[in-house]
Amino acid sequence: MPLVAHIPLPTFEYLHNRGENVLELGHALQQDIRELHVGFLNMMPDSALVVTERQFMRLVGSSNQIAQLFVYPFTIPGLPRGDEAQAYIDQYYLPFEQLQKDGLDALIISGANVANPILEQEPFWKALYQIIDWAADNVTSVLCSCLATHALAKAIHGIDRKRLPEKKWGVYSHRIAQMDHPLLRDINTRFDVPHSRYNEVSRTQMEAAGMKILAGSADSGVHLAVSPDQFRVVYFQGHPEYDRNSLLKEYKREVGRFVAGDRADYPPHLENYFSPEATAIVDAYEAIVRDCLKRNAPVPPFPEEQIDPHLDNTWLDTGKSIVNNWLGMVYRLTNNDRKISFADGVDPNNPLGIEIGSKD
Repeated sequence: MPLVAHIPLPTFEYLHNRGENVLELGHALQQDIRELHVGFLNMMPDSALVVTERQFMRLVGSSNQIAQLFVYPFTIPGLPRGDEAQAYIDQYYLPFEQLQKDGLDALIISGANVANPILEQEPFWKALYQIIDWAADNVTSVLCSCLATHALAKAIHGIDRKRLPEKKWGVYSHRIAQMDHPLLRDINTRFDVPHSRYNEVSRTQMEAAGMKILAGSADSGVHLAVSPDQFRVVYFQGHPEYDRNSLLKEYKREVGRFVAGDRADYPPHLENYFSPEATAIVDAYEAIVRDCLKRNAPVPPFPEEQIDPHLDNTWLDTGKSIVNNWLGMVYRLTNNDRKISFADGVDPNNPLGIEIGSKD
């Protein structure tokens, strides 16, 4: 499902230069291939705005070739923006009103940083809720990541996420819970996923709301679930889109906060992420930091370049496969013009007509 560079978004050139399948608009228009139009609501803060955009574009753009994929990045008001990020958004992102008018086949919603314990208190909540409400009747499926999963669980099912005793931070092994679901076709029965969150929607909460659990872990909880109709909403609680070094950059940021005095404790190791070689470098740097602070001496830069070669990505292929299956289902259902409202009643016989266990 090649990405189509239909707007002058720098990410298209970035991905093309790294070998991803990106078609120029003129070339795409010459091909008689069905199009899919997917909105990408990017709610990440300025520091992660473009990186997150690239990660999700890569995730969807590396899927199969059954259609040409037009992805439309947009954001919402209520998110604090600096001048540089706002200028980037003004130049490259589309207004939601235009997407409402033109229509979308599916929608992806990224995570976000929040400042309030209750999501409804966030300044962006009203705008996000309006988009969720519009999507209920106007797209075939919505795919959510991390905070977006919590937001839709609240908006659709009234579920209040729960604060964890400590941050769930690292890479965790997950097992498939419903092997015959079409989203999990040709997926390994066990696979890794990064998590980085302070809150969760638990298995008990999801099951009480009628959601179907597709993959989870005793250590990290539910990663992948779907709405009661098996497909209208796809919930990721982890981050399959992350780069190999995304967690490292988060760790570096937290170490910087400790050095600056904005964090009381030195950040713990991320679980199941650092190799023995990386761990040795991380531990040696912590000792240097503590010694420098004790002596009131300058702290040397974080050794990111030394650690990076010792990190592994053990999740991206599986993430791509799941998203590929999702896009394939959107394609088939869109061709059949079968768009079901979130508000439709729960039908145990699958109101979307998804044949669980079928390979057709």
